Amino acid sequence: ECFYAVFEEEIHQVILENQLFKPGERIAIGASGGKDSTVLAYVLSELNRRHNYGLDLFLLSVDEGITGYRDDSLETVKRNELQYGLPLKIVSYKDLYGWTMDEIVKMIGLKNNCTFCGVFRRQALDRGAALLKVDKVATGHNADDIAETVLLNILRGDIASFNSEFINIRFSLLLMLGCQNLNKFSTYAYFKKLDYFSTECIYSPNAYRGFAREFIKDLERIRPRAILDIIKSGEDFRISTTTKMPEQGTCERCGYISSQKWCKACVLLEGLNRGLPKLGIGRNQGLNSDGKKDRKRDSRTPSIESKQCGSLEF
Repeated sequence: ECFYAVFEEEIHQVILENQLFKPGERIAIGASGGKDSTVLAYVLSELNRRHNYGLDLFLLSVDEGITGYRDDSLETVKRNELQYGLPLKIVSYKDLYGWTMDEIVKMIGLKNNCTFCGVFRRQALDRGAALLKVDKVATGHNADDIAETVLLNILRGDIASFNSEFINIRFSLLLMLGCQNLNKFSTYAYFKKLDYFSTECIYSPNAYRGFAREFIKDLERIRPRAILDIIKSGEDFRISTTTKMPEQGTCERCGYISSQKWCKACVLLEGLNRGLPKLGIGRNQGLNSDGKKDRKRDSRTPSIESKQCGSLEF
């Protein structure tokens, strides 16, 4: 009981000190059915009632179309809807893009499938939030997730994403500041007997993020503060004023945020619809580079997987 009280009070204090919410705001909670998002949904709903935040809370889920994984986890989210009394909105890849992840994997294979899923899921969350007309989206990212993102951006040498990631994740970090690692989430969820889904995605065994996760865990065994140190390094990262950064605009095709003529999702979709699924993979994004096809890739060019688990040419 003491742990529950401290866990919840830490989050409440972070919300107050950083003025994360205003009375009357509509907040969407990204709900996958997993441990982290379930804890987030439960705690936010409890604190909203206990401290009278005056928030309208919603559950927002993305159905990627992965048989034997997402269909099962969405059943958990549907139970959470009833358990916590929060309205649920589900947006699907099939409705938004005309493709399910099962269909994409059949075409692209297992090597670059996470690139599609990562790009589509982020946009799907934004589109779901627009449908709900919410003011903010809260996601169940914990310190481990954020440290992995910092490391992945360093490995990719992606300065633009590195800078913007902290704009995107700062809200999540502040909200879960007291929950410094996965152990607190796990302990809280387990002893509270929360209803959550714990199976990993069937398409993610070789995801590059997984290798970063293992590396960080090795560092943590040597230095327990390694995760927080990595996050601090990311927050202190500064970009030279002489570095040319991409200018944010909108996609000419769908109107979504993009620094290119077409957003990444539209480029990937164009490749799928034309039977050229690798069209949007890598830095040479075909339609954004020459308006036609990708330039031929140099077979000697090494590549690594991106934060969405796909490949990026170097």
